[in-house]
Amino acid sequence: MNKMQKAALSACMAGLAALGGLCWAADEPVAAAIKLLPPQTESGKPLMQALKLRQSGRSFDSKPLPPQVLSDLLWAANGVNRPESGKRTAPSAVNWQEIDIYVALPEALYLYDAKTHSLLPVVAKDLRGATGNQGFVKDAPVNLVFVADFARISTSSEEDKKFYSATDTGYISQNVYLYCASQGLSTVVRGSVDREQLAGAMKLRPDQRIILAQTVGYPK
Repeated sequence: MNKMQKAALSACMAGLAALGGLCWAADEPVAAAIKLLPPQTESGKPLMQALKLRQSGRSFDSKPLPPQVLSDLLWAANGVNRPESGKRTAPSAVNWQEIDIYVALPEALYLYDAKTHSLLPVVAKDLRGATGNQGFVKDAPVNLVFVADFARISTSSEEDKKFYSATDTGYISQNVYLYCASQGLSTVVRGSVDREQLAGAMKLRPDQRIILAQTVGYPK
C-alpha cells in the first residue's frame, strides 16, 4: 500500500468510526465512496397503480441499475424526506432510526448514509452471494441487507429491540417493493440468510443484527 492509499485509509477509518466503527482491514483494497444523484421524486407510477402491481419476483437480469434508479431506490427505502428534522420516508419507533441499509454491489459492500444521500464503502469485495441461500442472489445487481443497530435503541428490553427493529424493517422493505412496482423492477425480501456468516463478512459489531435481505434488479 503506497502513502496515498494509507492516507486515504486512515481518513476513511476516522470517518467511518464515527458512523459505527466500520472500515476495512489494513490489507484490504479501498473502495471509493459514492455520492448519489438527487432523487427524482416525480418519477414512477401513481401509488394505487404501484400497489396493484406489487409482487415478489425471483428471476433477475444481471444488468446493473442506472445511477439514478439506485439513488431513487435508496431514497424511497429510507431516505430523508424532511431535511429540517432529518426524518425519513419510513417510520421508526421513537424515531430511533436504528435500521441501516447495506448495499451489496458487484464491486463492494456499501452503507447507505441517508443524511448525505451517499454510499460509504465497508468491504471492498463482492458479497452478493453471501447475502442469502438462494441461487439468484449472487448474480442480481443489488442486494440490500437491513441491519438493526441496537446501540441506538435506548431504555428497551431485548424483546422490544427485536420487535421494533423487525417492524421498522418491514416499513423499509415495503417502500422498496412499492418503488420497484412503480419502476418495473423485480424484488423479493428474504429471510433465508446465514446471519452469522454474513455478519462476519460484513464486519458487524456484536450489537448489530441482520434482520432481512432484499434483492432488486430488472426482471429476466
